[in-house]
Amino acid sequence: MSGLTVGDFLDRKGASLSLEVLTGEEGLGRPIPGPDISSPGLVLSGYTERFPGSRIQVLGETEVSYLRSLAPGERQRAVATLLGFDVPCLVVTKAMDPPRELLEAASASGTPLLRSGLKTGEFYRRIKPYLEDEFAPRTAVHGSVADVYGVGLLFVGKSGIGKSECVLDLIERGHRLVADDVVIITRRGNDVLIGRGHELAKHHMEIRGVGIIDIRALFGVRATRQQKRVEVVVQLEEWSEQASYDRTGLDTDTTEILGVPLPKVRIPLNPGKNITVISEVIAMNHLLKYSGVDTARSFDQKLRRRLRPVREYLEEDNE
Repeated sequence: MSGLTVGDFLDRKGASLSLEVLTGEEGLGRPIPGPDISSPGLVLSGYTERFPGSRIQVLGETEVSYLRSLAPGERQRAVATLLGFDVPCLVVTKAMDPPRELLEAASASGTPLLRSGLKTGEFYRRIKPYLEDEFAPRTAVHGSVADVYGVGLLFVGKSGIGKSECVLDLIERGHRLVADDVVIITRRGNDVLIGRGHELAKHHMEIRGVGIIDIRALFGVRATRQQKRVEVVVQLEEWSEQASYDRTGLDTDTTEILGVPLPKVRIPLNPGKNITVISEVIAMNHLLKYSGVDTARSFDQKLRRRLRPVREYLEEDNE
Protein backbone atom coordinates (compact mmCIF):
# COMPACT_ATOMS: atom_id res chain seq x y z
CA MET A 1 0.00 0.00 0.00
CA SER A 2 1.50 3.31 -1.11
CA GLY A 3 -0.29 5.59 1.38
CA LEU A 4 -0.42 8.36 -1.23
CA THR A 5 -2.92 11.14 -0.49
CA VAL A 6 -4.24 13.88 -2.73
CA GLY A 7 -2.10 16.36 -0.77
CA ASP A 8 1.03 14.28 -1.33
CA PHE A 9 0.18 14.04 -5.01
CA LEU A 10 -0.13 17.82 -5.24
CA ASP A 11 3.15 18.43 -3.42
CA ARG A 12 5.09 16.06 -5.68
CA LYS A 13 3.48 16.61 -9.07
CA GLY A 14 1.55 19.87 -8.78
CA ALA A 15 4.16 21.91 -10.62
CA SER A 16 4.89 19.46 -13.45
CA LEU A 17 1.17 18.84 -14.03
CA SER A 18 0.31 22.56 -13.77
CA LEU A 19 -2.25 21.91 -11.03
CA GLU A 20 -4.20 24.35 -8.88
CA VAL A 21 -6.84 23.69 -6.22
CA LEU A 22 -10.22 25.22 -7.04
CA THR A 23 -12.18 23.89 -4.07
CA GLY A 24 -12.33 21.07 -1.53
CA GLU A 25 -9.06 21.82 0.29
CA GLU A 26 -10.38 20.00 3.35
CA GLY A 27 -10.34 16.76 1.35
CA LEU A 28 -6.62 16.81 0.49
CA GLY A 29 -6.05 14.05 3.02
CA ARG A 30 -8.12 11.61 0.96
CA PRO A 31 -6.14 8.52 -0.05
CA ILE A 32 -5.46 7.62 -3.67
CA PRO A 33 -5.89 3.83 -3.58
CA GLY A 34 -4.31 2.83 -6.88
CA PRO A 35 -2.45 3.88 -10.03
CA ASP A 36 -5.45 3.93 -12.37
CA ILE A 37 -7.23 7.09 -13.55
CA SER A 38 -10.54 7.36 -15.37
CA SER A 39 -12.88 9.67 -17.24
CA PRO A 40 -16.40 9.97 -15.76
CA GLY A 41 -18.14 10.41 -19.11
CA LEU A 42 -20.52 7.45 -18.76
CA VAL A 43 -21.52 8.14 -15.18
CA LEU A 44 -22.35 11.76 -16.08
CA SER A 45 -24.76 10.40 -18.69
CA GLY A 46 -26.43 8.21 -16.06
CA TYR A 47 -24.73 4.82 -16.56
CA THR A 48 -23.21 3.88 -13.21
CA GLU A 49 -22.64 0.13 -13.64
CA ARG A 50 -18.97 -0.89 -13.23
CA PHE A 51 -17.93 2.72 -12.63
CA PRO A 52 -14.47 2.83 -10.95
CA GLY A 53 -15.37 5.57 -8.51
CA SER A 54 -12.27 5.13 -6.32
CA ARG A 55 -9.94 6.46 -9.05
CA ILE A 56 -8.82 9.98 -9.88
CA GLN A 57 -11.42 11.31 -12.33
CA VAL A 58 -10.29 13.50 -15.22
CA LEU A 59 -12.75 15.81 -16.97
CA GLY A 60 -11.54 16.91 -20.37
CA GLU A 61 -13.16 19.19 -22.91
CA THR A 62 -15.70 16.51 -23.90
CA GLU A 63 -16.98 15.98 -20.33
CA VAL A 64 -17.12 19.70 -19.53
CA SER A 65 -18.91 20.48 -22.81
CA TYR A 66 -21.42 17.73 -22.11
CA LEU A 67 -22.18 19.15 -18.66
CA ARG A 68 -22.67 22.62 -20.09
CA SER A 69 -25.09 21.24 -22.68
CA LEU A 70 -27.44 19.96 -19.96
CA ALA A 71 -30.26 21.90 -18.40
CA PRO A 72 -29.39 23.21 -14.88
CA GLY A 73 -31.46 20.53 -13.12
CA GLU A 74 -29.99 17.70 -15.19
CA ARG A 75 -26.49 19.07 -14.70
CA GLN A 76 -26.98 19.13 -10.94
CA ARG A 77 -28.23 15.52 -10.94
CA ALA A 78 -25.28 14.38 -13.09
CA VAL A 79 -22.78 16.04 -10.75
CA ALA A 80 -24.53 14.61 -7.68
CA THR A 81 -24.37 11.12 -9.20
CA LEU A 82 -20.63 11.49 -9.82
CA LEU A 83 -19.84 12.79 -6.35
CA GLY A 84 -21.98 10.10 -4.79
CA PHE A 85 -19.01 7.80 -5.32
CA ASP A 86 -15.87 7.81 -3.15
CA VAL A 87 -13.83 9.86 -5.63
CA PRO A 88 -10.34 10.87 -4.35
CA CYS A 89 -10.31 14.03 -6.48
CA LEU A 90 -11.49 15.56 -9.76
CA VAL A 91 -9.18 17.13 -12.32
CA VAL A 92 -10.36 19.54 -15.03
CA THR A 93 -7.82 19.89 -17.86
CA LYS A 94 -7.00 22.60 -20.45
CA ALA A 95 -7.41 25.32 -17.77
CA MET A 96 -11.18 25.22 -18.32
CA ASP A 97 -13.66 26.75 -15.91
CA PRO A 98 -15.84 23.98 -14.47
CA PRO A 99 -19.60 24.45 -14.28
CA ARG A 100 -20.89 26.24 -11.20
CA GLU A 101 -22.83 23.16 -10.09
CA LEU A 102 -19.63 21.10 -10.06
CA LEU A 103 -17.81 23.71 -7.96
CA GLU A 104 -20.64 23.92 -5.43
CA ALA A 105 -21.10 20.14 -5.13
CA ALA A 106 -17.36 19.51 -4.75
CA SER A 107 -17.12 22.18 -2.05
CA ALA A 108 -20.14 20.78 -0.20
CA SER A 109 -18.81 17.21 -0.25
CA GLY A 110 -15.19 18.15 0.50
CA THR A 111 -13.98 16.59 -2.74
CA PRO A 112 -10.81 18.25 -4.04
CA LEU A 113 -11.47 19.82 -7.46
CA LEU A 114 -8.21 20.52 -9.28
CA ARG A 115 -7.49 22.28 -12.54
CA SER A 116 -4.58 21.60 -14.88
CA GLY A 117 -3.29 23.87 -17.61
CA LEU A 118 -2.25 20.85 -19.66
CA LYS A 119 -4.21 19.34 -22.52
CA THR A 120 -6.00 16.13 -21.57
CA GLY A 121 -3.72 13.82 -23.56
CA GLU A 122 -0.58 15.45 -22.18
CA PHE A 123 -1.96 15.24 -18.64
CA TYR A 124 -2.52 11.49 -19.03
CA ARG A 125 0.95 11.04 -20.52
CA ARG A 126 2.63 12.70 -17.55
CA ILE A 127 0.58 11.32 -14.69
CA LYS A 128 0.52 7.63 -15.66
CA PRO A 129 4.27 6.88 -15.27
CA TYR A 130 4.31 8.63 -11.89
CA LEU A 131 1.34 6.69 -10.50
CA GLU A 132 2.61 3.37 -11.89
CA ASP A 133 5.96 3.91 -10.18
CA GLU A 134 4.33 5.08 -6.94
CA PHE A 135 2.18 1.95 -6.66
CA ALA A 136 4.62 -0.56 -8.16
CA PRO A 137 5.51 -3.58 -5.96
CA ARG A 138 8.82 -2.98 -4.20
CA THR A 139 11.13 -4.54 -1.67
CA ALA A 140 14.42 -3.76 0.07
CA VAL A 141 17.38 -6.13 -0.42
CA HIS A 142 20.67 -6.19 1.46
CA GLY A 143 23.32 -6.05 -1.24
CA SER A 144 25.01 -3.87 -3.83
CA VAL A 145 24.13 -3.07 -7.45
CA ALA A 146 26.62 -2.11 -10.15
CA ASP A 147 26.21 -1.31 -13.83
CA VAL A 148 28.82 -3.50 -15.55
CA TYR A 149 28.95 -3.17 -19.35
CA GLY A 150 25.30 -2.12 -19.25
CA VAL A 151 24.21 -5.15 -17.22
CA GLY A 152 22.78 -4.64 -13.73
CA LEU A 153 24.53 -7.02 -11.32
CA LEU A 154 23.04 -7.46 -7.85
CA PHE A 155 25.71 -8.69 -5.42
CA VAL A 156 24.32 -10.52 -2.39
CA GLY A 157 25.88 -12.49 0.43
CA LYS A 158 26.26 -12.40 4.18
CA SER A 159 27.44 -9.23 5.87
CA GLY A 160 31.19 -8.64 5.54
CA ILE A 161 31.65 -11.08 2.63
CA GLY A 162 33.06 -8.34 0.40
CA LYS A 163 30.15 -7.06 -1.72
CA SER A 164 31.04 -3.39 -1.37
CA GLU A 165 34.75 -4.03 -1.96
CA CYS A 166 33.95 -5.90 -5.17
CA VAL A 167 31.78 -3.06 -6.45
CA LEU A 168 34.44 -0.53 -5.45
CA ASP A 169 36.98 -2.40 -7.56
CA LEU A 170 34.52 -2.41 -10.47
CA ILE A 171 34.15 1.37 -10.14
CA GLU A 172 37.94 1.71 -10.27
CA ARG A 173 37.82 -0.22 -13.57
CA GLY A 174 35.30 2.22 -15.07
CA HIS A 175 31.96 0.67 -14.14
CA ARG A 176 29.20 2.44 -12.22
CA LEU A 177 27.70 2.26 -8.73
CA VAL A 178 23.93 2.14 -8.47
CA ALA A 179 23.33 1.27 -4.82
CA ASP A 180 25.21 -0.09 -1.83
CA ASP A 181 24.06 -1.82 1.34
CA VAL A 182 20.30 -1.18 0.95
CA VAL A 183 18.87 -1.72 -2.53
CA ILE A 184 15.28 -0.66 -3.22
CA ILE A 185 13.92 -2.91 -5.98
CA THR A 186 10.73 -1.99 -7.85
CA ARG A 187 8.89 -4.17 -10.32
CA ARG A 188 7.82 -2.49 -13.55
CA GLY A 189 5.27 -4.36 -15.61
CA ASN A 190 5.51 -8.14 -15.39
CA ASP A 191 9.23 -8.89 -15.46
CA VAL A 192 11.36 -5.74 -15.14
CA LEU A 193 13.11 -5.07 -11.83
CA ILE A 194 14.60 -1.62 -11.22
CA GLY A 195 17.19 -1.21 -8.46
CA ARG A 196 18.07 2.08 -6.81
CA GLY A 197 19.68 3.23 -3.60
CA HIS A 198 17.98 4.68 -0.56
CA GLU A 199 17.25 8.39 -0.91
CA LEU A 200 19.67 9.27 1.92
CA ALA A 201 22.51 6.93 0.90
CA LYS A 202 22.53 7.50 -2.87
CA HIS A 203 26.17 7.46 -4.12
CA HIS A 204 27.77 6.64 -0.76
CA MET A 205 29.44 3.37 0.23
CA GLU A 206 30.57 1.81 3.49
CA ILE A 207 34.02 0.23 3.30
CA ARG A 208 34.99 -1.62 6.47
CA GLY A 209 38.11 -0.16 8.01
CA VAL A 210 37.72 3.07 6.00
CA GLY A 211 34.16 4.19 6.72
CA ILE A 212 31.62 6.04 4.59
CA ILE A 213 32.97 7.29 1.26
CA ASP A 214 31.40 9.46 -1.45
CA ILE A 215 31.86 7.72 -4.81
CA ARG A 216 30.75 10.73 -6.84
CA ALA A 217 33.23 13.01 -5.08
CA LEU A 218 36.09 10.51 -5.41
CA PHE A 219 35.53 9.14 -8.94
CA GLY A 220 33.32 11.74 -10.61
CA VAL A 221 29.70 11.87 -11.67
CA ARG A 222 30.23 9.21 -14.38
CA ALA A 223 30.95 6.60 -11.70
CA THR A 224 27.35 6.57 -10.44
CA ARG A 225 23.84 6.29 -11.76
CA GLN A 226 20.48 6.73 -10.05
CA GLN A 227 18.88 3.43 -11.03
CA LYS A 228 19.45 0.35 -13.17
CA ARG A 229 17.54 -2.72 -14.26
CA VAL A 230 18.63 -5.73 -12.18
CA GLU A 231 19.40 -8.62 -14.56
CA VAL A 232 21.75 -11.05 -12.77
CA VAL A 233 22.16 -11.95 -9.10
CA VAL A 234 25.76 -12.67 -8.05
CA GLN A 235 25.92 -14.52 -4.74
CA LEU A 236 29.26 -14.29 -2.97
CA GLU A 237 29.91 -17.08 -0.47
CA GLU A 238 32.80 -18.66 1.36
CA TRP A 239 34.46 -21.63 -0.31
CA SER A 240 33.28 -25.01 0.97
CA GLU A 241 34.62 -28.39 -0.09
CA GLN A 242 31.23 -29.92 0.63
CA ALA A 243 29.37 -27.54 -1.70
CA SER A 244 28.96 -28.24 -5.41
CA TYR A 245 29.44 -25.42 -7.91
CA ASP A 246 28.47 -25.22 -11.55
CA ARG A 247 31.53 -25.85 -13.72
CA THR A 248 29.99 -26.09 -17.18
CA GLY A 249 27.33 -23.39 -17.26
CA LEU A 250 24.66 -25.90 -18.29
CA ASP A 251 22.93 -26.12 -14.91
CA THR A 252 21.88 -22.50 -14.52
CA ASP A 253 20.45 -21.44 -11.17
CA THR A 254 17.67 -18.90 -10.68
CA THR A 255 16.19 -16.88 -7.85
CA GLU A 256 13.00 -14.85 -7.54
CA ILE A 257 12.56 -11.23 -6.51
CA LEU A 258 8.99 -9.86 -6.42
CA GLY A 259 7.89 -12.89 -8.41
CA VAL A 260 10.37 -12.27 -11.25
CA PRO A 261 12.90 -15.06 -11.93
CA LEU A 262 16.51 -13.93 -12.33
CA PRO A 263 19.64 -15.92 -13.23
CA LYS A 264 21.86 -16.44 -10.17
CA VAL A 265 25.59 -17.11 -10.22
CA ARG A 266 27.24 -18.48 -7.07
CA ILE A 267 30.86 -17.40 -6.69
CA PRO A 268 32.92 -19.17 -3.99
CA LEU A 269 35.59 -16.98 -2.43
CA ASN A 270 39.10 -18.21 -1.76
CA PRO A 271 42.50 -16.45 -1.63
CA GLY A 272 43.78 -15.13 -4.95
CA LYS A 273 40.48 -15.23 -6.83
CA ASN A 274 39.85 -12.09 -8.92
CA ILE A 275 36.18 -11.46 -8.25
CA THR A 276 36.19 -8.22 -10.26
CA VAL A 277 37.24 -9.87 -13.51
CA ILE A 278 34.81 -12.73 -12.87
CA SER A 279 32.02 -10.15 -12.43
CA GLU A 280 32.92 -8.57 -15.76
CA VAL A 281 32.81 -12.01 -17.40
CA ILE A 282 29.39 -12.67 -15.85
CA ALA A 283 28.09 -9.44 -17.39
CA MET A 284 29.60 -10.14 -20.81
CA ASN A 285 28.36 -13.73 -20.79
CA HIS A 286 24.86 -12.47 -19.98
CA LEU A 287 25.05 -10.11 -22.97
CA LEU A 288 26.10 -13.03 -25.18
CA LYS A 289 23.15 -15.12 -24.00
CA TYR A 290 20.82 -12.18 -24.54
CA SER A 291 22.03 -11.95 -28.14
CA GLY A 292 21.40 -15.68 -28.64
CA VAL A 293 24.89 -17.08 -28.04
CA ASP A 294 25.04 -19.70 -25.26
CA THR A 295 28.68 -20.76 -25.09
CA ALA A 296 28.16 -23.67 -22.69
CA ARG A 297 25.38 -25.24 -24.76
CA SER A 298 27.25 -24.68 -28.03
CA PHE A 299 30.32 -26.41 -26.60
CA ASP A 300 28.18 -29.26 -25.28
CA GLN A 301 26.54 -29.78 -28.68
CA LYS A 302 29.92 -29.69 -30.44
CA LEU A 303 31.30 -32.28 -28.02
CA ARG A 304 28.31 -34.56 -28.50
CA ARG A 305 28.68 -34.41 -32.27
CA ARG A 306 32.35 -35.33 -31.99
CA LEU A 307 31.60 -38.30 -29.71
CA ARG A 308 28.71 -39.67 -31.78
CA PRO A 309 30.86 -41.72 -34.25
CA VAL A 310 32.75 -43.33 -31.37
CA ARG A 311 29.51 -44.24 -29.61
CA GLU A 312 28.01 -45.67 -32.79
CA TYR A 313 31.18 -47.74 -33.41
CA LEU A 314 31.08 -49.19 -29.91
CA GLU A 315 27.37 -50.00 -30.22
CA GLU A 316 28.01 -51.96 -33.46
CA ASP A 317 31.00 -53.89 -32.06
CA ASN A 318 29.70 -57.45 -31.64
CA GLU A 319 33.01 -59.18 -30.96
